[in-house]
Amino acid sequence: MWTKIVPVAALIASVSLTGGTAYASPTTPVGGEALGSRGLVAPEGVQKPPKSKATSYVIADVGTGQVLAAKDAHGRYLPASTLKTLTALTLIPKLDKNRTIRPSHNACNQEGSAVGLSPKATYKIDDLFKGLMMSSGNDAAMALAESNGGLAKTMSDMNAEAKRLQAYDTVAKTPSGLDKPGQSSSAYDLALIARAGLANPDFKRYISTKTANFPAPKGKTYQISNHNKLLWRYQGMIGVKNGWTTKARASFVGAATRGGHTIVVSIMRHEGFFWDEVAKLLDWGFSVRGKVTPVGRLVDPLPAGLPAPQQQASAPAKTVTPAAQPPLLDTAAKKQTDTTKTVGSVVIGGGLLFGLIYLWYGIRRRRRARSRF
Repeated sequence: MWTKIVPVAALIASVSLTGGTAYASPTTPVGGEALGSRGLVAPEGVQKPPKSKATSYVIADVGTGQVLAAKDAHGRYLPASTLKTLTALTLIPKLDKNRTIRPSHNACNQEGSAVGLSPKATYKIDDLFKGLMMSSGNDAAMALAESNGGLAKTMSDMNAEAKRLQAYDTVAKTPSGLDKPGQSSSAYDLALIARAGLANPDFKRYISTKTANFPAPKGKTYQISNHNKLLWRYQGMIGVKNGWTTKARASFVGAATRGGHTIVVSIMRHEGFFWDEVAKLLDWGFSVRGKVTPVGRLVDPLPAGLPAPQQQASAPAKTVTPAAQPPLLDTAAKKQTDTTKTVGSVVIGGGLLFGLIYLWYGIRRRRRARSRF
């Protein structure tokens, strides 16, 4: 290994009650003990992965589930809009894509990034998933949650799905990924969720669509574009999801296929422009897959209704914990008070926003969290 792995204190076994099914959390890092390291974990005998400013990342082979390299794979961070991957994966099987709904005022007035829902228009569920995964619409996320029986039920369903996937670092508090105390995910979990999503034809269709016509009131339409820049720039890019808030910073999970093989890369808490870095990490993954000993694996989902496998008491394994967390989960979410709104990918400062709204539309003010994508 390039980085020495130092085992630290054991995780405390716990049981999560979600959706009526009990899933026992593991006592060692999911996917292999090496993935509990906070540092870089990479195979020997090949060039190290390209440098990345991301605090945490995972590079994995989707077909085999082999984790080729990782850095702080199980560190828990605010996921921002990458959490929408879990929203989509949870709700696509539950909602009829041809069903038509009229969104509530609550859904249309969600803060942050929006696809532009109007209570005066009707939308197919299929349209809402496009708005969710292409334009990162927080309004679409809430409309889908309400179509699933309400916010509380949807959050229960999403957390149950996370446990079924063995994505134990993930706790969903919102369907959109907007920061909220207690919400978290990890680079490992994002890769796990993306891998499961890629097996769903509708999920794959939504994330790979570059542009689409979106309904508007009075039978009109307008064009929306996918926020994933690599769909236009990287050979074989399938897509998945990017996210950003002022507290979470940039996050991204993406997958590409070349030569019949698919590589997924997930990053969390990146401070700057990450697209070129992700492209290089993908290139590295394609160059070493099938040639190196993996450092871990993306585990398969649990059979429905069955608890997670437990460690044998007679042969306890060494245990490690994920990275110690910086003060950016509960504390950061509570401080998310920036008065900024994003529509699509354009950020408008709070003061300017008020003036524009007052002059152009004459509608009410409301506080907005700074949120792109």
